[in-house]
Amino acid sequence: MNEIVLMSDPRVAAIPVIESGERLVDVRIGGRLLVDTRKQDPADAFAHLREGVLERLLTAQTLLPAGMRLLFVEGYRPPSLQQEYFEEYAGRLRADNPGWSSHQIHSAASRYVSPPDIAPHSAGAAVDLTLADADGYELDLGTRMNADPEESAGACYTHATNITDEARAHRKLLCTVLTAAGLVNYPTEWWHWSFGDRYAALTAGEAAALYGPKELDARRG
Repeated sequence: MNEIVLMSDPRVAAIPVIESGERLVDVRIGGRLLVDTRKQDPADAFAHLREGVLERLLTAQTLLPAGMRLLFVEGYRPPSLQQEYFEEYAGRLRADNPGWSSHQIHSAASRYVSPPDIAPHSAGAAVDLTLADADGYELDLGTRMNADPEESAGACYTHATNITDEARAHRKLLCTVLTAAGLVNYPTEWWHWSFGDRYAALTAGEAAALYGPKELDARRG
């Protein structure tokens, strides 16, 4: 098995960001993607991505077999919310593992929630998504989306072996179309894919990232 590089790895933080200035766009415009509302927030931040990421998702969708579609669940996440998620999960790990060092807590937390300073979601570069059938019903990919490693006994890892053959086939299909479109998976979360952020740049051997943390413009049209 290939080495899993975590978001907390110093090599990720060492990737410089040369901000492209691309806009955050609402993925619901045009109705080309199925959008789930489970992560909807008052500002509708969840439904936004950088233009280049959305373009690649739409390309990936064209590669799916007839009767299947991508189901978009969450894209952009404001930096303050990312900080909240990270601290909450790190606190749970700290309570469950009182003997762990701060470094161990930070590293383990990054399997499931990206450290806020390098989080792809806060750059509008990452999307959490799954597969659905023609009627919009989610297909089986082995775990619920956002299942953490403790809850799922590691089945949330993209290449986990403790899932059914059907779920494994669906994951393989998702990986095939998204990789072909230029997105990069975070291997501890089968549902998390990104483009243009520091993690994706490191994985793809790029010298710099295109997208850094960004605030959503409240005046957007």
